[in-house]
Amino acid sequence: MGDRRPVVEPRSVVEPRSVVEPRPVVEPVETFTPRLLALDIDGTLLIPMPGSGVSAEQVTPAVREAIDRAVDAGCLVVLASGRSPLSMSHVLQHLGLPREAEDPALVVASNGAVTFTFPPMKVLTEVTFDAREAVQTVLEHVPDAAVAVEEHGLGYRVNRHFPDGELDGEMIVTPIDELVASEVSRVIIRDPESTSEDFVTLARQLGLHGTNYFIGWTAWLDIAPEGISKASGLAEIAELLGVAQADVLAIGDGRNDIEMLEWAGRGVAMGQAPDEVKAIADAVTDTVDNDGAAVEIARWF
Repeated sequence: MGDRRPVVEPRSVVEPRSVVEPRPVVEPVETFTPRLLALDIDGTLLIPMPGSGVSAEQVTPAVREAIDRAVDAGCLVVLASGRSPLSMSHVLQHLGLPREAEDPALVVASNGAVTFTFPPMKVLTEVTFDAREAVQTVLEHVPDAAVAVEEHGLGYRVNRHFPDGELDGEMIVTPIDELVASEVSRVIIRDPESTSEDFVTLARQLGLHGTNYFIGWTAWLDIAPEGISKASGLAEIAELLGVAQADVLAIGDGRNDIEMLEWAGRGVAMGQAPDEVKAIADAVTDTVDNDGAAVEIARWF
């Protein structure tokens, strides 16, 4: 388990937590009072556009009002996403978070590999890894895939352009060897010609030892440092804020939310989540199309 570094200079590197603490025993739900609300973005706050890997960049009034009630009640709201810090800063602005500039928001980005504050954007912790072997292994099976690594505050370095709207910021075309020549916090591999089920099967077959991996709605594979997930990033922030694990309510819909939902005092899956996500959740709310996040938040605020 690595050292926790609450505040360090941007782009610093911390050792990953190899094991996330198990979920504590929670009191009966009637007495549960969330002190920290951890929210996934795509498929939880934002509605995915059918047949694509992107979401409509708009939060419904019901979800926005529910989040506002939680904030007004003193609950700490933390966004936790596979998105890059640059992309997540746009969502924070859309939600009007933080309320006060002198009290910046704390955020879990890149599936837990990066935590940062906003505004201004300042990286608190970043975990990196050598992705060369994992990328080479995947490309041997999907040679035409697009590959991207994050360039904080700018966008992504890519071996080829991704479908329109899937990546925020600039796309800087870079040879694949240069993309992974240095350690990175996350690698994205995308194949528009495959399906998410194809990538689930591929990832299981390959093993991708020494990494954590997450599959998106489409043929989108996130490769992260071993032991890193939204849960590890959220645990860092909860500790920094002095919030007990048992007092965390987490809501998400994707396979990359599983560790976070298992870790939180109460983990809630969205109604359209894959079965493996629903299976590990404490509860399942309505779908994103029916404001499922707002339905769950309204139970408490």
